[in-house]
Amino acid sequence: MVGGRTADVEPTAVVKVFSAGTAGCVADLVTFPLDTAKVRLQIQGESRSLLEGHRAKYRGVFGTIFTMVQTEGPRSLYSGLVAGLQRQMSFASVRIGLYDTMKQLYTRGSDNPGIGTRLLAGCTTGAMAVAFAQPTDVVKVRFQAQVCLPESGSVKRYSSTIEAYKTIARDEGVRGLWKGCLPNITRNAIVNCCELVTYDVIKEFILKHKLMTDNMPCHFTAAFGAGFCTTVVASPVDVVKTRCMNSVPGQYSGAINCALTMLRKEGPTSFYKGFMPSFLRLGSWNIVMFVSFEQIKRAVMRLQQSWSLGPV
Repeated sequence: MVGGRTADVEPTAVVKVFSAGTAGCVADLVTFPLDTAKVRLQIQGESRSLLEGHRAKYRGVFGTIFTMVQTEGPRSLYSGLVAGLQRQMSFASVRIGLYDTMKQLYTRGSDNPGIGTRLLAGCTTGAMAVAFAQPTDVVKVRFQAQVCLPESGSVKRYSSTIEAYKTIARDEGVRGLWKGCLPNITRNAIVNCCELVTYDVIKEFILKHKLMTDNMPCHFTAAFGAGFCTTVVASPVDVVKTRCMNSVPGQYSGAINCALTMLRKEGPTSFYKGFMPSFLRLGSWNIVMFVSFEQIKRAVMRLQQSWSLGPV
């Protein structure tokens, strides 16, 4: 299960929250270029009517990365990383770190929660995480997408993370920092359910049938399955969320209007723009995050136990 055990001692909620936030940052450091490529592909086409002779600038995952490095430099792949790390410390720590706690709360301590309970726990922690992390998510997306804005050309929209928070709050109001909140809550409820529940179920199945022991290959397999299932289900909501967050004031009246505009102007396939980088990113992110989560959690537990035993 996602909680795991080290030396038959269940990690505390604090250990899980810390381990999840740290593992989320590690995963972001490794996979951030893929996430940036995904954002660029997702927003490509939304300003088609504003550009004469529009042609697709980005083609495919690695084509997008190559184009960005060629035209903007390697650092562009990590634009918005600071906000991304801030997001993971406040987001992954809640949605992943408190998942087991929520399961136990809903089952009143039972060791055998059903699928419904797992889904409910995933939805709860996903929604809670948005309450903490939405402003960081908005700033991260703005940084990743800023050079694509037709009105600014190659001029950067924001010069620093702090300046981005201040500018958005000043120009768009505090609500601007929460732009795309509804689709983000929807997306994260879906992502959390698919990601955590799939990982939980696959890992439990592997251990129950003794296909593997509770080690890195087991965590890798469960994380890969969780990443694939999550991408298939969450991509449409993720695209709408990205478009809403990156939009200028008045471009969309809401998430539903954004989705209908995309459907009318770009067709149903627009909801799966950036699918391959989404899968590469989510799959690799899940693998790095869950493997790191399990290892960091166990390392913290071993450290705690060594402190409690004291010098020999």
